[in-house]
Amino acid sequence: MNSLSRYAWLSKLKAADIKLNNEDKNVSHQIIKDLNSRYTTKKYDAEKRISQEDMAIIKEAIRLSASSINSQPWKFIVIESDEAKQRFHSTFANKHQFNQPHATTASHTILLAYDPKFTKEKFAKRVDAEVTSGHLPADMYNTFMGAYAFAEANTDENGFNGHWTKAQVYIALGNLLHTLARLGIDSTPMEGVDPELIGEEFKDELEDHVCEVALAIGYHKDGEDYNHGLPKARMALDDVITTL
Repeated sequence: MNSLSRYAWLSKLKAADIKLNNEDKNVSHQIIKDLNSRYTTKKYDAEKRISQEDMAIIKEAIRLSASSINSQPWKFIVIESDEAKQRFHSTFANKHQFNQPHATTASHTILLAYDPKFTKEKFAKRVDAEVTSGHLPADMYNTFMGAYAFAEANTDENGFNGHWTKAQVYIALGNLLHTLARLGIDSTPMEGVDPELIGEEFKDELEDHVCEVALAIGYHKDGEDYNHGLPKARMALDDVITTL
């Protein structure tokens, strides 16, 4: 083997070694462990409850979720009591009954709702909070209010901007899923809910917000959750990510 060929061969081996080392580091990283352990729970143990300490962390994680222009155009309803669970259970009367058992067997369910008409006046309350917290200098108030132009760009002639505000709710949902995985708590995201019946049953609590997705949380039923422990099924990295 000549020196040039040997150099090329050694370079190839080194590159392969670096790749393997990086892959090992990726797999062992806590974030990757969290995401690999997370899955959609299919059956909950109704006897197991999330501690109040963990629920406090979960609620704070929701509150700290990011949103476009810090709009926070959402409302989160935590279903905890047996009475509230029965109310949520009743909203499956017409459809999506496959998700109905989670309403009473999960430790908690979180209704994630968006504001379909997020106005400039509502945004002003968020900017007020920015100033009060010290995050935004008072003399920058009017400048930051100008960010509402982005919301206006997503608002129709009837004041509806629900497509945009609903997208913010999914940022919070993603944040929740990782938080729960870190805490070792199981979860089931559910778009299979009935927004109309939820809107009727929880009208007072929702305050004109719309719930089209909910998240059941708790602990899976040992030996009865067919989805638990199965290998992760995701597309290959090169199929979903292009680095330029």
